[in-house]
Amino acid sequence: MTTTNQNVETSEKKSLNFVQEIVETDLKAGKNGGKLQTRFPPEPNGYLHIGHAKAICMDFGIAEQYGGTCNLRFDDTNPEKEDNEYVEAIKEDIQWLGFQWNNIYHASDYFQQLWDFAVELIKQGKAYIDEQTSEQIAAQKGSPTTPGENSPYRDRPIEENLELFYKMNSGEVEEGSMVLRAKLDMANPNMHFRDPIMYRIINKEHHRTGNKWKAYPMYDFAHGQSDYFEGVTHSICTLEFVPHRPLYDHYIDELKGGQDLEDNRPRQIEFNRLNLTYTVMSKRKLLALVKEGLVRGWDDPRMPTLCGYRRRGYSPESIRRFIDMIGYTKYEALNDFAMLEAAVREDLNARATRVSAVLNPIKLTVTNYPDGQVEELTAVNNPENLDEGTHIIEFSKNLWIEADDFMEDAPKKYFRLTPGNEVRLKNAYIVKCTGCRKDENGNVVEVFCEYDPNSKSGMPGSDRRVKGTLHWLSQDHCVPAEVRLYDRLFSVENPSAEEGDFRDLLNPDSLKVLENCYVEKYLTEIVDKKYLQFQRIGYFTYDKDSTNEKLVFNKTVGLKDTWQKINK
Repeated sequence: MTTTNQNVETSEKKSLNFVQEIVETDLKAGKNGGKLQTRFPPEPNGYLHIGHAKAICMDFGIAEQYGGTCNLRFDDTNPEKEDNEYVEAIKEDIQWLGFQWNNIYHASDYFQQLWDFAVELIKQGKAYIDEQTSEQIAAQKGSPTTPGENSPYRDRPIEENLELFYKMNSGEVEEGSMVLRAKLDMANPNMHFRDPIMYRIINKEHHRTGNKWKAYPMYDFAHGQSDYFEGVTHSICTLEFVPHRPLYDHYIDELKGGQDLEDNRPRQIEFNRLNLTYTVMSKRKLLALVKEGLVRGWDDPRMPTLCGYRRRGYSPESIRRFIDMIGYTKYEALNDFAMLEAAVREDLNARATRVSAVLNPIKLTVTNYPDGQVEELTAVNNPENLDEGTHIIEFSKNLWIEADDFMEDAPKKYFRLTPGNEVRLKNAYIVKCTGCRKDENGNVVEVFCEYDPNSKSGMPGSDRRVKGTLHWLSQDHCVPAEVRLYDRLFSVENPSAEEGDFRDLLNPDSLKVLENCYVEKYLTEIVDKKYLQFQRIGYFTYDKDSTNEKLVFNKTVGLKDTWQKINK
């Protein structure tokens, strides 16, 4: 209790979101005995995406902030779509984000309790078996402005309902042939109150309970009761569950026989979902992308999944930073993907190891540099944290530079290599371009320059200023690499709002693979480094396909947001 009160006093000094305000008010009032308990309840039917990360940060974060408890509960009520693969992936993603659950539960832990509760409602005449088709049931529900019609099975005798309910779980009847519905109010303006379905038949083996059950509870019937069984005090979810809240409360009231639970009940609180431009969050659509081979799996770096962002080189801190930036409100919004990239860029600037890489190489020959001479130069690993030390790069007569860093006929404000112009080669010397060599097709294949031996970086008097600085690699002291460049997965800002097949909206240039790149040989020694900056290019990370024989890198994000400027 002391810890909770101290946390309340501390957080009052900061700006609170509306969920924090509710929690603080409840704690100060002593509700639920001064206890705070939340839960994160994913369905194990897919991999977590960044929208789930917002819920994770809320559920785990608020428990952490106020000295409470957050449990992980798998909503495993649909064996048709669920798998242990997803269970393990979800646990890995939560821990990668920096959170740890207090306990792990499953909705399937409560199947017997939920079944017994449903039987009791049938005995009280509050639930019945309906043998209509799903289409008939939907048609009879009416609309938000017109009342629904009662099912012809609504007044079935209790004994018959009980017999059929047990039959639903026997395996004797087909899927879709009958459901258990709550007997509520077919004229209620809240459509969710119009005799909602409580149980349906699914003749599939459950990944935990095997073939014990054939009748499975619906989410609305299982969720609130699971919260209550576990002692959840604040059930925090997204805005689409606002109209479900009265049903959530109704079932809990029924569970406890109408007792007054106002001071000891789970309280549902809703916040806005995380939506991103050029992205879809629908698990159904993401699954289709994976199964149809339109992406390279759930962890494809173009996917909005947490494992995809991890493979792309996003840090967990950057994702949490982004979620803090957008905040929690009661209004839906479409967040700009560029804002996520800005959060990633800001975070990686402080932690990335700086190295040189040439993605589109062209030869640069320093004509007046001694043949066979090699100099070892010192490069700082991270100027934002000098404690990370330095490493050695080699300088020689024959170098690689980016093809874009030379132009034979350059405009006035071109400050890279062009005949007669001087630039500094980073950590090395000032060089002056003297010309180039072309192939038979007129393409430049080699650039020539001369170096100033008195201009070496760090030498006394070497502070002569030139306007351009280029990165480079010694041809004999670098290694080949494959580099994968990623862009928006979709070509339209809000693909979820577009009509037609979402597949037609995919960006054909979302992945470009560059196979003839070169990187420092130092990168063969630091394969445990997660975050890299290829100087003057962007942030990168090793891909899981990388081997000692072939290094493979994923581009995480550029040094600057050039995408919006290009696509305006």
